[in-house]
Amino acid sequence: MAFRVIKGTFHIAGYAPDGDSVRFKAANPAWWSLLDGPKVGLNAKQHAQLRIEAIDTLETHFETFHQPLDLADQATEFLLRQLGITEVQWNATRTKVTHARDGTPGFIITRTTERNRRPVAFVYAGRTERADGSEVFLDRRLIRRSINYRTLWAGMAYPTYYQGLFYDLRDTLTSAVLKARAERLGVWRRDRTTRGFEVDGVDGLMNVVVLPKFFRRLVVFLAGGGALADFKSWLAAAPDPVLLLGKCHFTNLDTFVEVKDRRVHLTVPAEQLVFDPT
Repeated sequence: MAFRVIKGTFHIAGYAPDGDSVRFKAANPAWWSLLDGPKVGLNAKQHAQLRIEAIDTLETHFETFHQPLDLADQATEFLLRQLGITEVQWNATRTKVTHARDGTPGFIITRTTERNRRPVAFVYAGRTERADGSEVFLDRRLIRRSINYRTLWAGMAYPTYYQGLFYDLRDTLTSAVLKARAERLGVWRRDRTTRGFEVDGVDGLMNVVVLPKFFRRLVVFLAGGGALADFKSWLAAAPDPVLLLGKCHFTNLDTFVEVKDRRVHLTVPAEQLVFDPT
């Protein structure tokens, strides 16, 4: 199915945006029907929650837990700056935006929705001469203009790839990841995903900079009373399908998890994995 340009505006007032999610209102909601997948979820304001393709920023709120908030908040602020949203005010607990100069113009390039009815999108601020609703060939040049790419370039997010993302687009995004890691920008200065870290209870995870998907799996397991020694077997019992790039090895996430005593880590970097979206 072809990618589509959908023009509209970005909104955060009354919501809890983070570095990889924001609300978007299509100028012409009829274009939503052109996307593959479940019907787009719209609220009373006709705002859709986007899933920004290929990036995952540190969690500001997952269950009752979060990752290091200095970096998580930096990612949120980076996204809002990129979108041109200013005068942002939060409530006392920073769980909701109470005021913002939002409704800024932009567009997304998308072709499908995911199981939670969110458009999977490449996000762009500002205006485009492309016709609203028109088909577009998404190439490397256009990817480099996206906020997705810029977020990875700045080290504000981890790459998290899912099936359906074309290999040339993925490779372009990975080039931004490798650059940010080499320069130790953002999360890469403190990343422990493959280097490993000690687990001292579920609360201790909130101090560790690690791939958010890995963090979420650990939180669910440990908060449910699991012992770290059983983490791999727990993952294996509820398979998380994944493809290892380079070797075309189809397996499950537990294959790349190593646990030794109180330490845990992934054995391959995130950009080498492609997850099943189902």
